[in-house]
Amino acid sequence: MKPNTSVEGKTVRTRKVAQALGSGRREAAREQQLAELLRPGQSIALLQQLHILTRDGQLNQDSRRKLKQVYHLYQFIEGLLSELAQQATEAGARTGSDLSVADHGAGKSYLGFILYDLFFKGLDSGHVYGIESRSELVEKSRALAAHLGFARMQFLDLTVAASAQSALLPSHIDLVTALHACDSATDDAIAFGLTKQARAFALVPCCQAEAARHLGSNKALMLARTPLAELWRHPLHTREMGSQITNVLRCLYLEANGYQVTVTELVGWEHSMKNELILARYTGHKKRSAELRIQEIGEQFGLKALIDKRFTWRADNS
Repeated sequence: MKPNTSVEGKTVRTRKVAQALGSGRREAAREQQLAELLRPGQSIALLQQLHILTRDGQLNQDSRRKLKQVYHLYQFIEGLLSELAQQATEAGARTGSDLSVADHGAGKSYLGFILYDLFFKGLDSGHVYGIESRSELVEKSRALAAHLGFARMQFLDLTVAASAQSALLPSHIDLVTALHACDSATDDAIAFGLTKQARAFALVPCCQAEAARHLGSNKALMLARTPLAELWRHPLHTREMGSQITNVLRCLYLEANGYQVTVTELVGWEHSMKNELILARYTGHKKRSAELRIQEIGEQFGLKALIDKRFTWRADNS
């Protein structure tokens, strides 16, 4: 018996139509999902360059999680920027949109680009400064900003410590950010902000090793003096205690210099152990009790040398 070619042909055509319809539905679903996730006016080209979106504009599971984390951090910083803009407008000294952000340890400048794209792009003024000591990353960020037309972004090949004295930055910075700035770079960012009379900080510390070194260097003496030293007797605990104490000292130091401090989670612990977000707003109320606590912690934990090095410098943030 001869095969019925007309029936077979119809079956093949039907299958192709069904496949095309299914593909079209999937594409429409992806576009709808992307539209729901992205903010109005957000640059697709930027997200592709930052590898949050694929080159064809798709969003995989990993990039979807990354985008949600970026938005989570942005929500905190957007609130700070809005407050600063309102304060500036009420003071009448300058327009609320004339804000400046210094992003320390910028790396590939994910944070700076997202801030500019979502907050500053629609304004007539305001600047974002990315500070990074790796020259190849600075050059790439400059090229990307030029490509996207982000004219009020500037990238500086400087260490965090050197940036405080650089003539390339203005004398006043409104918001200082440092996302996963390693070890003492977060402390340098705080010192920079105090020098620049920053009105706010958003800090996510990373890899704090300096306090752990101090704890370890006099461990035997401290074990003889106080049972508290059991908290860092084992090397793993030494590292954890060093990280915890460093962030506590940073918060107290900011309070001593007139800031109201809030500490919260950046993302869930399942995504990152470097999860602590320190937000600080300048109020002008310098807490003497916070300064005394810093000194007491130095005595109790044998960290006087660290305190003298990192947490005794004061700034007039009037």
